[in-house]
Amino acid sequence: MPHILIVDDEKAIRKSLRDILEYEKYTVDEAADGTEALKLIKNNAFDLVLCDVKMPKKDGMEVLEAALEINPDLPFVMISGHGNVETAVEAVKKGAFDFVSKPPDLNRLLITLRNALEKQTLVTQTKVLKRKVTKTRDIIGNSKAIRKIKDTIDKVAATDARVLITGENGTGKELVARWLHEKSNRANGPLIEVNCAAIPSELIESELFGHEKGAFTSAINKRIGKFEQAEGGTLFLDEIGDMSHSAQAKVLRALQENKITRVGGDKDISENVRVIAATNKDLLKEIDKNNFRVDLSSVECDINSCAFIERTH
Repeated sequence: MPHILIVDDEKAIRKSLRDILEYEKYTVDEAADGTEALKLIKNNAFDLVLCDVKMPKKDGMEVLEAALEINPDLPFVMISGHGNVETAVEAVKKGAFDFVSKPPDLNRLLITLRNALEKQTLVTQTKVLKRKVTKTRDIIGNSKAIRKIKDTIDKVAATDARVLITGENGTGKELVARWLHEKSNRANGPLIEVNCAAIPSELIESELFGHEKGAFTSAINKRIGKFEQAEGGTLFLDEIGDMSHSAQAKVLRALQENKITRVGGDKDISENVRVIAATNKDLLKEIDKNNFRVDLSSVECDINSCAFIERTH
């Protein structure tokens, strides 16, 4: 049965709610204040938290924000004897599923809890199905080179380090990039791929950074670029060695300042994106030819994708 945490500084309220929920066959724990509640949330897998708004030490809103940093998917139902529309709106904006006034109507409370738990079940099932559908193909093989690649992926994936993957065409650079994303802390976020070689140089900046309406002749509507689409996830820049100089300069700024500007815009947009790049070119030679910026090539990690990735037939 679902495990519910009741957080309220009034013992009588906690007992009353516990009796109701246990009668409905829920497993129940209690916390008398926000500090105690957060300790319990850190150490237990609750399915839902029923939390009072007005409490000593930490109020319900503070508990809500701190708890969602620990577990962003944890459903919260806020309760308060001083409820008003403003408080309810604020609670929902901060991530609560719903707001119930004290004394709670029993039927409404139970329906709210059931809906919150059903929504959480659907969210969990969706994530599981999404991972199954989008599961990245395995890197097959047990050679020394393959083991080195797998070990490097395991070491680097959990960090937010930018990665450059090098290797000839067909050696599995995209597969390495996908596994870096799958094993990272951003796995639940999007993986957005851009083939820099397939996009004309005059369009690459609009593709990466987006553009404002009227930025150029064919810019009929505002466009959201790949950096913004990858927010909270990973942006894979395939064949980065073919990127134009002007686009390289903007990518460098995005990496250094975590900000982008749409083409035709003057507003800085903050971004939280991990960039993984790949190329089949020797970037040192490209730098000597003045085709690639030396400062952009200074990445934090370099995975050399082996030309002999073994595959079963």
